[in-house]
Amino acid sequence: MKIQKNDFSDNPIFMLEFLNKPYPFNDDLKHNSKIIFFISIGVLVFLYLFQPLDVSTLENKQRFYVVIGLGVVTFLTLSLNLLMLPSLMPKIFLKRIWNIKKEIIWNIWILTTISVGYYLYYKALGIFSIDFYMIVKLILIAIVPITGLITINQNRMLRSYLKLANGINKKLKDNKSIQDQLIHFKSDYTKDSLSIKVSLLLFIRAANNYIEVFWKEGELVKSQMIRTSLKKAEEILNDYKFVFKCHRSFMVNINYIDKIEGTIQGYKLYFDKVGFSIPVSKNFAYKLKDII
Repeated sequence: MKIQKNDFSDNPIFMLEFLNKPYPFNDDLKHNSKIIFFISIGVLVFLYLFQPLDVSTLENKQRFYVVIGLGVVTFLTLSLNLLMLPSLMPKIFLKRIWNIKKEIIWNIWILTTISVGYYLYYKALGIFSIDFYMIVKLILIAIVPITGLITINQNRMLRSYLKLANGINKKLKDNKSIQDQLIHFKSDYTKDSLSIKVSLLLFIRAANNYIEVFWKEGELVKSQMIRTSLKKAEEILNDYKFVFKCHRSFMVNINYIDKIEGTIQGYKLYFDKVGFSIPVSKNFAYKLKDII
């Protein structure tokens, strides 16, 4: 029996989709300045310790100039690519249009500019014969700062994603904790007091010396009159940002708004299975839009 190999790498459509996947471009100039400095120092130390370009045959002074010069070339080319070009051509480096394909081309471009910079510097020195093997060595050395750049950016992205994930998880946990909290509306008549989960609250309507609390219980909408003021209800609900006073007589839970209509008189809010609309005062309209 012949087994068919499922190799996605042979699928041009799959490869195209992969290359077009979003990839966050690092446009943090302050962070990039630090990267440029440390990578340049790293290249300088690497060249001095391992001497991969036959600098060991040179006198100490010449060796010093070669190593320092290559460090400076690294610094200048990285500064050009990571600081100047994104600042001069910001439309090309927009985060929202950056993808894996552009990131690969970008790294190849940086590698090329560093290699050309090394080549021109070596040619200007005139103390080495420039042949094919020397050019290959220069390209291999140019890979060192590129490798460092990619590693630093990958680690930065990983830390950023972990921080974001931890923040979201904390927010979800906090929201769940808030949703499970009970709110207590104490009535001037003890028998009329009410305790419900804040997550079930739909809205509150003021009615003279009473408030009418509407909440969701399963598929039903229930309500209860409580002898207290809307101001006291505001104090109870002050910590719950999703409960919003939209009118001098109404407070609403924005999570349950089914529809908003705009009329000449202003906005009106509609809730599922509630047979009337709730007005939004002009004074509260902008705040409602900000919250939503």
